[in-house]
Amino acid sequence: MTAVHDNAMELRRQEIQAGIDAGRSASARNRLGQFATPNALAVDIARFAGTLLPADEHPRIRFADPAIGSGSFFSAALAAFGAGRLESAIGIEIDPVFSGAASELWAQAGLEVINGDFTRIIAQATRPPAPNFVLANPPYVRHHHVPREEKERLQALTQRLTGVSVNGLAGLYVYFVLLATAWMEADGIAAWLIPSEFMDVNYGSALKTYLLDQVTLLRAHRFDPHDVQFGDALVSSVVVFLRKTRPLPNHEIEFTFGGTLLKPHASERVSRDDLRQTRKWSSYPSHSENGQRTQVDGPLLGELFKVRRGIATGNNRFFIMEYGEAKRRGLPREYLRPILPSPRLLKTTVIDADDRGNPLITPQLCIIDCDLPEPILELRHPALWEYLKTADVLGIKEGYLVGKRVPWYKQERRAPAPILCTYMGRGTHDARPFRFVWNRSRAIGTNLYLMLYPQNHLAEMLRRDPARIEEVFALLGQITGYEMRGEGRVYGGGLHKIEPSELCRISAAPFVRRWPELTGESVMLQEAGLFD
Repeated sequence: MTAVHDNAMELRRQEIQAGIDAGRSASARNRLGQFATPNALAVDIARFAGTLLPADEHPRIRFADPAIGSGSFFSAALAAFGAGRLESAIGIEIDPVFSGAASELWAQAGLEVINGDFTRIIAQATRPPAPNFVLANPPYVRHHHVPREEKERLQALTQRLTGVSVNGLAGLYVYFVLLATAWMEADGIAAWLIPSEFMDVNYGSALKTYLLDQVTLLRAHRFDPHDVQFGDALVSSVVVFLRKTRPLPNHEIEFTFGGTLLKPHASERVSRDDLRQTRKWSSYPSHSENGQRTQVDGPLLGELFKVRRGIATGNNRFFIMEYGEAKRRGLPREYLRPILPSPRLLKTTVIDADDRGNPLITPQLCIIDCDLPEPILELRHPALWEYLKTADVLGIKEGYLVGKRVPWYKQERRAPAPILCTYMGRGTHDARPFRFVWNRSRAIGTNLYLMLYPQNHLAEMLRRDPARIEEVFALLGQITGYEMRGEGRVYGGGLHKIEPSELCRISAAPFVRRWPELTGESVMLQEAGLFD
């Protein structure tokens, strides 16, 4: 893609956009989901969406963008089609600064800008006329930034207008896609630039079902996560093209990856039936950067291990410190638990321990974990009480997690796990984005780790023969980068993450081949010749 620089108004829009962005912090823009679409990308999207319009009718375009911002997509529509093909154009924007800028820039070009909340405007009987062409980059507002009452309103409205029940973990963009499609004219075309996370996560299932059954999903182009479309959004993006009409029974969807819309690096057509059976849509199309697309019929890691996230302290800097610092402050040892440092500081994959079970690593850290009521703590352990009192000045007790605990300095319960797995990392091809750690100490991990506890037949086997844990660790080390990425998820810049449930879905076949008794059906399996 090459930026469009031959339009003076577009250059002016970019200047205004940059000025508004510079006046707001990155965290504020993140909360509001304000990430403007680059001009070259917007033009590519508009031009490809234009190819989906009926070629023989050359219809007049009734354009709409429910999150117009400074008007990137309207500018792109002008570049792609010219003002002559635009019968009407509506842009809705909740932010008065951006709506004012868009109106000033584009009113003379025919754009009607409405300052307001699209999700409320769409609920009104007097809502604007239905468009037949929607180009949009809706706000990427995470669910935890949406107040509970607002989320309940959005869920009820979406259910009423579309019949879709949206999971409470879904981001605001999911509601925009569903509500704007309900607003559109029948047979209209829409292109949505949205986070690709919906393709893989459980809370995206309602949107995926809607795209398969209620509209005709034409194409999904996923950008290479190493090529971040929005430098400060840290999100991997996909462009979804759809027509507002029910799909034909034999309809196939084109999935493309990487490169540009016109020249993708990989392409594959997928039937609706296959998509319906595929949990992770991001596994299409097949290409070297993708995870391994497999249907695992045998045992899974979740049958051998109970997997839990490490503890979330609410404030690592306050509750975690080096043992030397805790000793200098005179903090009582009985309320200090050994804890592992961040994975980036952990230089080994095998953690040995001293005679007290403390990990023999650097730095050697501990976490404050006490359940004594405040009056008793103040009386019995004045040094610890004096330290904890500094939380008031630092605002520690105002944090969400800390505020929910009683007492506020009590930590989550976690037993030391013999195996841990890092929660996030980078890696391409067969390089593994996550690494396993053999923990031979009493240390627990923060929520940057997944903690693996053997269960069922594996736990029984290790109780009988604890030395086998070394071979268990070795077998975990054979899991490929393709398998890990195939179950995890990827964010902008190529950062991969894996949740406990995703790690549990990785095949445990190597374990069962090594120890058929782990299934509890070893005789039957051997008779079937599965381990010959």
